[in-house]
Amino acid sequence: MADGRTPHSYADAGVDIDAGEKTVGRIKSAVRSTFNANVLTDLGAFGGFYALDTARHRQPVLVASTDGVGTKLSVASLARRFGSVGGDLVNHCTNDILCCGAEPLFFLDYYATGKLDPESAAATIIGMADACRDNGCALIGGETAEMPGMYRDGDFDLAGTIVGSVERDEIVTGKTIQAGDLLIGLPSTGLHTNGYSLARKLLLTSEGGAFGLDETPTDLGGASVADALLAVHRPYLAAVRAVWSAVGRETVR
Repeated sequence: MADGRTPHSYADAGVDIDAGEKTVGRIKSAVRSTFNANVLTDLGAFGGFYALDTARHRQPVLVASTDGVGTKLSVASLARRFGSVGGDLVNHCTNDILCCGAEPLFFLDYYATGKLDPESAAATIIGMADACRDNGCALIGGETAEMPGMYRDGDFDLAGTIVGSVERDEIVTGKTIQAGDLLIGLPSTGLHTNGYSLARKLLLTSEGGAFGLDETPTDLGGASVADALLAVHRPYLAAVRAVWSAVGRETVR
């Protein structure tokens, strides 16, 4: 530089542009596999475009929800298993809008870390894409942020926004629930994405608990602690759709 100062680059600041490009290269096909005829943009646009199919709805109401995976991410980092938490995020958000009677249309994700590792980032986002495809939801965009100094080595954060739709007269609010209604209970696949701060403290030796990730306590039926803690959050959309088909949406409160 003319004034004698040493020139600096993004790499000098800890931001690896090449890692970002490698990550995009790894996830492109998985993300595109979630697209349908309503998706109007490819990866790389500044916004995701989704055309609402108005012929499918009489009075469509859009329902949106944003959430994260919580400290389950710490378990994923310790176990170096990332695909399941991507699925957790999508399924969690799908279930949230399902409580309102809405079915998913599209999804957006946010992945942030101190130092981007293309392999683990891609595994996480591919897990999201798999869950989006299973739920009939298009993954139309997202943000991958590398922020040195904001996260410890190996740490990352994950959040997502889902948008779905429901007919105005089929919105579920719970206000019509009354004595005599049939309550259907569905089994979970574990802790899903709640209570992990306590679970880590009680179970993991790294947090002062009793077990290592690879140990197989008898109460877990042969599964390891990692298997149990990283079991994918179950999506309830298919089960609820079966109820709607059997008894009609108007009877579901």
